Parts: sequence; structure tokens; C-alpha cells
Amino acid sequence: MRLTILNQFYAPDISPTAQMAASLAEHRAAGGDAVTVVTGRAGYLEGRLAQRTTTMPGLRIHRIWTPDLGKSSLARRLGGYATFSLGSAIRLAILPRQDVIIAMTTPPLVVVAAVLHKLLHPQTHVVLWSMDCYPDAAERFGEIKGGGWASRGLRRLTRWAFRHLAAVVVLDGAMADLLNSQYAPRPGTPPLRIIPNWERHALLPNPTPHDPVWSGYTPLRTDDRCVVLYLGNTGIGHRFDTVLDAATELGDEALFLFVGGGARWDDLQAAVDDRGLTNVVCHGYVPKDETPALMAGAHVALITLDDRALGVMSPSKMHANLAARLPILYVGPAGSNVDEAIDAHRCGISLRHGDTAGLVDAVRHLRDDPDGPDRSRAAFEAAYCDTACLPAFDALLDGLGA
Repeated sequence: MRLTILNQFYAPDISPTAQMAASLAEHRAAGGDAVTVVTGRAGYLEGRLAQRTTTMPGLRIHRIWTPDLGKSSLARRLGGYATFSLGSAIRLAILPRQDVIIAMTTPPLVVVAAVLHKLLHPQTHVVLWSMDCYPDAAERFGEIKGGGWASRGLRRLTRWAFRHLAAVVVLDGAMADLLNSQYAPRPGTPPLRIIPNWERHALLPNPTPHDPVWSGYTPLRTDDRCVVLYLGNTGIGHRFDTVLDAATELGDEALFLFVGGGARWDDLQAAVDDRGLTNVVCHGYVPKDETPALMAGAHVALITLDDRALGVMSPSKMHANLAARLPILYVGPAGSNVDEAIDAHRCGISLRHGDTAGLVDAVRHLRDDPDGPDRSRAAFEAAYCDTACLPAFDALLDGLGA
């Protein structure tokens, strides 16, 4: 099969979509497909250009020139999106006919470039791998006006693209319901498949008590406190008010460690300072190879989601945390991918925003639950690692190529 994967970021970049694209590309190339990756030059974080990528037989990587504008403003993000979308459309237009093109959603609506290839080569199958839903997310968070000219135009473009899709891969039931209700030409077309994101099992072996712990814990006095770790992006789809309320009540019982960055990072740090919270620490991103040691020093993994993000975004932090044997403390709407995982695998506690008392009790319960780490690792191995998830992608792709 001639397969192309289209995404603005690709390994060794640290973004979750970059790692997902690389895992699938390498898996399919190892299985005999001729895989092409069309990706960008600039990295997820401003100032980090893509490094040379180790290739393997059957895998080619085309990096489109994109400016290193970062994400500090909507205009800068849109500039990067537009440059990559145009460059990828040109690259796909000159590629020979592909059997399948998988278009991810970074940037939004880059699937249009894949559909243009299909118009040139009608036998090509286009699969949308949806990590976010636009323009819905932009409407819900006030980046564009719902019902305005931009919204109407983007919705028409999305509906047009959906008429040319062979399948859509989504991350949870809420996202499936939204896309089906808003964009499917007819109920059930194109077919939507729920395939959760994953982490590579081989890179995340079952941790042991003897694994090294991140050196950054040394000055934080963690021996007698429950360490609640938030690792990754603090984007527009996340809320932290209930978490900070619980941190205030818990005091020295718990240390809330935020490691990452994102659109809400400055607001989070300002809120911590305003409250005078000494048990909440914010630290910038660490290299990916340091994250196992970072998670080895934590007791609980924190994940949050704004109620408005249900169906349009899905947190990507859960899978690595489960691999690290960390029970999940989730604060967000019911029905998300994290809420579904906790319900199915009993790998944490799911709470709603505003439930400060419940969050305080949950920290104490997860700290004292001896079976929590085993349930988390079991969930990872059963449903959220590559060996569990890639067969579902294989079944989809091989069915299209039949």
C-alpha cells in the first residue's frame, strides 16, 4: 500500500501528534507499506526546528518549509497553519497516486490538501484522524463568532471535505457524536471509528521502585507529600480553578507539580502567585527522555478539561501516565476519553469542575489505594499502548486497500 500521513509536526518533535504520526508511520512501513510523511520544518515549541529524523526502509519524510512563528498569538498560529497547508497541498499534488492519505488535524482543515490529491486521483482513500474539531473548538472558546462569516465558511468547507472521506478516526464517543451531527452527509457516512491515542509499549516498560527519579524533585520536599503531577500543555481547553481550590485546602498534604507550558501557563502561574500557594510548583517543559523519571517521582497524574472542550478536544496526557502506573485524577466533563477510560478500567477518579471537596478526598484516596498503580498499568496494556491500538488501525487501512 502507498500510504501518506499528513501532519504539521513529526518525531523527534515533542508534540503528541508528532509521536502518534511516527508510531503509525513506522509500524506500517515495517509491515511493508510504502509510507510517505508530509510534515513541517518548525517544531511545536517556538525556537525548536525539526531535527534530522532517522528513517527506515519504506519510509520517506518530506518536510515543508514553515516559519518558526510559535503559538504566542492567534495571528502567529494562523501564519504557521497557512504556510504548512499551502506547502502540503503542493507536495501532495505532485506525489504519485496514493492508496490512502491519513490527514491529522494539525493544522485544522489540512485534510483539504488530502482531498485535493483525491480529486486528481479518484481511487485514493482519504482518512481524517481527528484530534480536534474545527471550527467548533474555535467557536466555543471565542476565537471566532459562531454563525459569523468565518464560521459559516469553515463549516461549508468541512462538510465538503467530509463528502470525500473514506473514514474518520476519532478519540472518544463525544467527538464521534459531534462530527456525525454536524458534518456527515448522511448518518453513518463516512464511517467513524473510535481508536484512542497510545504510547509505545517498548519505550515504556513497567516501572519498578528502583527506576531513577527526576533530579528536579530534590529541592521540593516530596518524601512526606502526595505528588500530583500535571505534565504537558496548559491550553485553552483546560481549567485549573477547582484544582487550585483543592490545593489550598490540602496544604502540605500534597504537592501539585505542573510541568509544561501553553496558552494558559501565564494565567496559571499568576493564579498560584495571587493565592500564595507554596504547594503548587510550575516548571517548564522537560525533554521527552526525562519524562519517565519525572513520572517515577509522582503518585497521581492530574488531567483537566474545560466543559466547553467536550467533543472538540481530547487530552493526550493519559496514556503515558497510565504506563507509568499513575492513577488518573480527572477534573472535567463526563463523556470524554479520560472519563471513559476511568469508567472502563477503574484507573482513577473522575470529577466535575467545582467539586473541590471531592477533589480533596480523591487525592487522599488515590494516595492510599495500594491497587491503583496496578490498575493503571493494566489499563495501559489492555487499551492504550501501540500493541493494543495499532491492530484497529490495521483493520481500517487494510480494509480500504482491499
